[in-house]
Amino acid sequence: MADENIIDGKAFAADLRARIGEAVTQLKAQHDLTPGLAVVLVGADPASQVYVRNKNKATLEAGMQSFEHVLPDTTSQEELLSLIERLNSDDAVHGILVQLPLPDQIDEQAVIDAIDPAKDADGFHVINTGRLAAGGDAMVPCTPLGCLMMLKDRLGDLSGKEAVIVGRSNIVGKPMAQLLLDANCTITICHSRTADLPATCRRADILVAAVGRPEMVRGDWIKPGAAVIDVGINRVPKPGEEGKFRLVGDVAFDEAKDVAGVIAPVPGGVGPMTIACLLANTVTAACRQKGIEPPAL
Repeated sequence: MADENIIDGKAFAADLRARIGEAVTQLKAQHDLTPGLAVVLVGADPASQVYVRNKNKATLEAGMQSFEHVLPDTTSQEELLSLIERLNSDDAVHGILVQLPLPDQIDEQAVIDAIDPAKDADGFHVINTGRLAAGGDAMVPCTPLGCLMMLKDRLGDLSGKEAVIVGRSNIVGKPMAQLLLDANCTITICHSRTADLPATCRRADILVAAVGRPEMVRGDWIKPGAAVIDVGINRVPKPGEEGKFRLVGDVAFDEAKDVAGVIAPVPGGVGPMTIACLLANTVTAACRQKGIEPPAL
């Protein structure tokens, strides 16, 4: 397969962030509106710290306001809920993201439920999941939104295509299915009890792998010419290099790239889109809160 059929998520995300920056400039000029994103980090997980730092940088580069709250890992649930209550009532904050996972003493679901659904930049609140299922104006989880944007960019109209999603999580699998259903695809969701997973995958015009098992989807599971979106991020040992690791997806990339029509690799595919879509969600949320039609990004 030619390299042009490998989706460059980094370049796509950079282009999306540039469009977001232009939209923010217009919102400031025409409506005196500067979208603001608040990110809350509890604890000192190194990966989360890097992720939050990157979000802060990307938010500021897009001309938006960034409100960063870093709390110690001893923070109580009551203290975190109190902060969320303040952010909910802060007119300068249009999007709220609480970095997961949280320390053991905090109930993650209680925290997600406490976020104002209109400011739920991650799209995890039950009201947003309900709106998405009902075809309403929902905040959409960032990773599935990024996947959909890349698919539409490469394939155009998705109507009538058969889509298979491997994984049924609330974060990726279920919202991905809903977005593709809304795009008039025919949907199959696979999971650990699926009777013949390889045969089901071979039917797919669009195959989304989001199960968290390294290189589980093999090349001979893929329909020739299919679009393959690999959402998995798995750290595996580097062969012959003790103590060193590499990132791989849920799809055996070297096998799949020779069969797929287009493929999003790991790393460099879906990953860079997550922060860009978080910014897009914050712009959408800011516009809805002010009664302004959100820009088409």
